[in-house]
Amino acid sequence: MHQPPLSPGNQKLLSDVEERLHYQFHDVSLLAAALTHSSWANEHGTMHNERLEFLGDAVLEINISLELYQRFPTEREGELTRLRSLLVSEGKLAELARGLRLGEALFMGRGEEAQGGRSRPALIADAVEAVLGAVYLDGGQAAASALVSRLYEGHWPSYGDAGKVKDYKTRLQEVTQSLLHTLPVYSLLSSSGPEHARTFQVHLALSNGRSFTASGGSLKRAEQEAAKLALEALDDEDASCNTPPSENIQG
Repeated sequence: MHQPPLSPGNQKLLSDVEERLHYQFHDVSLLAAALTHSSWANEHGTMHNERLEFLGDAVLEINISLELYQRFPTEREGELTRLRSLLVSEGKLAELARGLRLGEALFMGRGEEAQGGRSRPALIADAVEAVLGAVYLDGGQAAASALVSRLYEGHWPSYGDAGKVKDYKTRLQEVTQSLLHTLPVYSLLSSSGPEHARTFQVHLALSNGRSFTASGGSLKRAEQEAAKLALEALDDEDASCNTPPSENIQG
């Protein structure tokens, strides 16, 4: 197994990514591996980035956890967990990936690219984790921690907002218990797509008759998107309309 060839064009691509990361690799093949999607690997017989993604997920979690622990010394575990879940969510990582323009730098198979893989949130979010894993192997914990700090500059919640920031499912549960005296009901409608890019669709029902469907790259993410839709609807002044609509979102 080998990496994508480091042709002059590929070397320029990797150099540009290093510049946006503000980190220069000692072993640039690690960055090449982090940017290699499994669809490319399947077509060309190379290694892909899933092992680095696994490592980067752990690197990200420990660094985010440590930063939150230090920033919010009086917050309880539950609040810190909710804050972390927002900061490491697919949506946040995809936002960071777009800022780094990782999508355009990925080594990707023709089929995946034709299906819009370079802008798929789950795919580019995974690439951020893979790059973090590569930086950790190349430069150690200090380099990985410095990268996380750079990536999240301007994204940390303020101290006063810590107790207010909750994931959508938790917030919806609290709202429906208060307003409807019942809990929302989630059900899986379907899962589709290749193993490396599954899409899950869920249905969310409220006891007032309103229903919502949403999609995401994992069951948890699809449920979060459905809960977000429900919260937006309940906040709407027209939420008391007698005709319960059904709304959809694609994540």
